[in-house]
Amino acid sequence: MQSTLILLDSLVQWKPYYETETITTAADYLQNEDLSKQPLLVINLCNDLNYHTEGYYCSLLAQARGHKAIPDVDVLNRIRNGTLVRMDDPLQKICYKWTQSREPDQNDLFEMDVFFGTTSEPELSKVARFIFDQLPCPMLRVTFGNRQKNQIESVRLLSLNELTDKQQDEFAIALDNFNKKIWRQPRQHKTTSRYDLAILYDPAEQLPPSNKAALNKFISQAKKVNINAELITEEDTTRLLEFDGLFIRQTTALNHITYQLAQKAWQADMVVIDDPLSIIRCTNKVYLKELMDREKIPTPKSKLIFKSNRITFEEVSKLLGTPIILKVPDGSFSIGMHKVDNEDEYEKALGLLSEKASVFLAQEFMPTEFDWRIGVINGEALYACKYYMARGHWQIYNHQDPNKPRSGTYESVPMSKVPRHVVRHAVRAASLIGKGLYGVDVKEIDERRSVVIEVNDNPSIDQGVEDGILGDELYRLIMREFVNRMEQKGRKA
Repeated sequence: MQSTLILLDSLVQWKPYYETETITTAADYLQNEDLSKQPLLVINLCNDLNYHTEGYYCSLLAQARGHKAIPDVDVLNRIRNGTLVRMDDPLQKICYKWTQSREPDQNDLFEMDVFFGTTSEPELSKVARFIFDQLPCPMLRVTFGNRQKNQIESVRLLSLNELTDKQQDEFAIALDNFNKKIWRQPRQHKTTSRYDLAILYDPAEQLPPSNKAALNKFISQAKKVNINAELITEEDTTRLLEFDGLFIRQTTALNHITYQLAQKAWQADMVVIDDPLSIIRCTNKVYLKELMDREKIPTPKSKLIFKSNRITFEEVSKLLGTPIILKVPDGSFSIGMHKVDNEDEYEKALGLLSEKASVFLAQEFMPTEFDWRIGVINGEALYACKYYMARGHWQIYNHQDPNKPRSGTYESVPMSKVPRHVVRHAVRAASLIGKGLYGVDVKEIDERRSVVIEVNDNPSIDQGVEDGILGDELYRLIMREFVNRMEQKGRKA
């Protein structure tokens, strides 16, 4: 568990704000070597953070002392070198709509001040949060140009002495929301917790990786291993650096908040499950196919199909037989998959998939009553479950009614009852991805043979399903893994 320390050039700078014991001067921080023994979140509010200044050395020494610094040296260097943030298309559209609402001239420039990922411009709240995720700084001034694409002209650091009276209030509120431990009494249960863990979830997600009962289990079992676990959503992500670890319980995807936060936590040297590299590897079936083929792990026969050079149904069926399964690279929960039996169905399915990707995966159809799901963490098999196909359907999930998907039944199985070749293939496949928490889907062909379908990061763990054998111990084992990794990083209270 870490405390917060605010660094200033002079304590006089803090006169407009509430009194707090968490402030000190840059000079005192640099000279106090005993601080290296404490886990700290250092918020650097020095006016000058240029290279070779005391402010710069505060962020530099913070990293050497094992403290989290905001901003850190990497961010300071990126801002100094003019490395601009690249927004995706939806954010660029938000910016353009906002600038156009001001009836600008062609060469007009617009400024937005960002305090810990918040802004006084409500229309740009998502933009401000994104910029903070990319450049974590207490105060930034962002300049936008009046154009449809790539509107960010510049980003620079702000200092306390530049703020107006109104902005001083806005900054104080943003700081308070960013780290509530600064001016408020800590909650009673945190006094016995060594570590803080953020559990990211989406309360509106239709098919979340964990149901609410499972999330509560994670929180309660975390307490038993001295972790204070707290549920956060996308709206709370500006507080990420308060925590020692991040546990993602929201369906992951690239170009998505889950990947952005995993990357941010990883760069801050936090313990994160699942890490950004695992997300990259697991969320793309094309990558998994090439990886499994290279390592000679048994998988269904498959073929890559390219939008720019499509092969015919006849050519594919000669390789894979019929019917054929067509998959979009980054689908999940049986979404983005089509079973085709003839040329017409093949062309229709490829037309739909072409709207989402330029490369697809064709795979032989291997009908089974159920798929094995083997949960693996840090290279060891954790749990086993049978996922049965939805009634009258060839997949575990039936999405014929998109508003009300149906799923098959399930059966938790003791690890001792799982065929050895199933476990062996699952553990080996997971080891190629990393040491995170994975759910490996395996089809059992006969008593001696099985094939790996895919490796999932962020696997489903629902109360009453995957915990059918281990019960509370399943949640406790995962929390223990967080403790082990936090201890390895030396984050002891």
